[in-house]
Amino acid sequence: MSTYLLGIDLGAGSLKATIINPQGTVLGEGSHPVTTSVPQFGWSEQDPAEWFAALCAAIPAALTASGIQASQIAGIGISAGAHICVLTDESGQVLRPAIMWNDQRSAAEAAALHAAAGEQIIAASLNRVNPTWTLAMLAWVRAHEPDIFAKARRLYLAKDYLRFCLTGTWETDFSDAVGALLADNATKTWSPELCALVGWDVSRLPPIVAPEHIVGGVTPAAAARTGLAAGTKIVCGSNDTTVEFFGAGAIAPGMGAVKLATAGVLYLATRGPSVHPPISCYPHIIPGMFYTATGTNSCASAHRWLRDTMFPAGGFPQMDTLAATIPPGAEGLLFHPYLQGERAPYWDPLLRGDFLGLTISHTPAHFARALYEGIAFSIRDLLEAARALGLSFGTIRLMGGGARSAVWRQIIADVTGLTIERTEASDASFGAALIAGIGTFIFPSPEAAIATCVRLTDANTPNPKHHATYTELFEIYKDAQAALAGINHRIHAVVRRK
Repeated sequence: MSTYLLGIDLGAGSLKATIINPQGTVLGEGSHPVTTSVPQFGWSEQDPAEWFAALCAAIPAALTASGIQASQIAGIGISAGAHICVLTDESGQVLRPAIMWNDQRSAAEAAALHAAAGEQIIAASLNRVNPTWTLAMLAWVRAHEPDIFAKARRLYLAKDYLRFCLTGTWETDFSDAVGALLADNATKTWSPELCALVGWDVSRLPPIVAPEHIVGGVTPAAAARTGLAAGTKIVCGSNDTTVEFFGAGAIAPGMGAVKLATAGVLYLATRGPSVHPPISCYPHIIPGMFYTATGTNSCASAHRWLRDTMFPAGGFPQMDTLAATIPPGAEGLLFHPYLQGERAPYWDPLLRGDFLGLTISHTPAHFARALYEGIAFSIRDLLEAARALGLSFGTIRLMGGGARSAVWRQIIADVTGLTIERTEASDASFGAALIAGIGTFIFPSPEAAIATCVRLTDANTPNPKHHATYTELFEIYKDAQAALAGINHRIHAVVRRK
């Protein structure tokens, strides 16, 4: 009997496949890297053909690890980063590499769109246009690659193109439609008015269906490439942030989550849309619910940087061990994690990272502690900015690779003053598998999927004394950021002239 579920997530650096049983236990995983090209400064592209090649490698690995047969899989769910579009011609040929969400080439087009129709865009599709969003990417293609723009007959979002490789079908879900910044929340359909801003015909956009809607089955050709059983049911799925937030069990208004991944992301579940640009707002898996998302640029990326720079032999375990030996506050060593500029709450690409308060008594252990604390301060910065807009947070579910660090989890609890919970599994591939289970009636509802499959493993409650210390240091952290911003800009000006 087919009762197992397969979730697939296309991340920025790799594709991951996860197989779970009906109780939500992970039976097997497989992953394969994908590469990003940077043809020019500020550009970021990937080859969609490489996505499918990665899928063809990750699925057999997951099947082998799980010990089940492909025929035992009841359903497949797929997720990928939002905003990433694939353009094809009439024959289905991909016309150009996919522009990634972190690509900055369309800054001028985004500014022009906001100046011309900013309020219209926010009113319809809930978010402010910037280079992250598909609308701005299309404006850039129209201006700089008019031949490709004219040839394009279909637009796929990333997860939809990957699913097309398995099913041959063309559709998307409403959360990804909002992520394209081409949808109308009032009608829950594509917006002809927003499409007209960039000269894109609605006929070149896919039908919108529910994330759990079964769109087709694995074709024989795809089965031969992937090791899946032909005809296995596949649901539409949704973007990575939507399914991973759901997979963490955040299904009630006020529930929040923090993802400690390449970037750090703060989520909050809301009843109805909560529109506070530049904080992003997306539809939730639960009908009628939405969630906000805001992020800091350098999280696990800063973690890896310090590991490679100062702890190449001992790696992350050594960093954890040493950081635990240092008292809260790292004896006055503060870290601003702006290694790649900063998004929220400053939206300043010219900010630079720093260690502040360094003395001769500080050791590598202090640097490790200060890094964990600096990223936690950055997360608190996001929380404070969100609270200033009227958003309210209860407990926080922690997601991402950084959540494995017990030291870091406690620091985040102490810095934010919130209880930090962790679940057995919460990444996007796990969430995608749950969506497949809803669509194939393994679970009777989204709420039932969470009740059955999401289990807490531990919780970190804030230490009041440490929280008081961190609150005092956070004010210094904020004051230092404000004082150094202008100096960061001056440094950039000098470097740019060299």
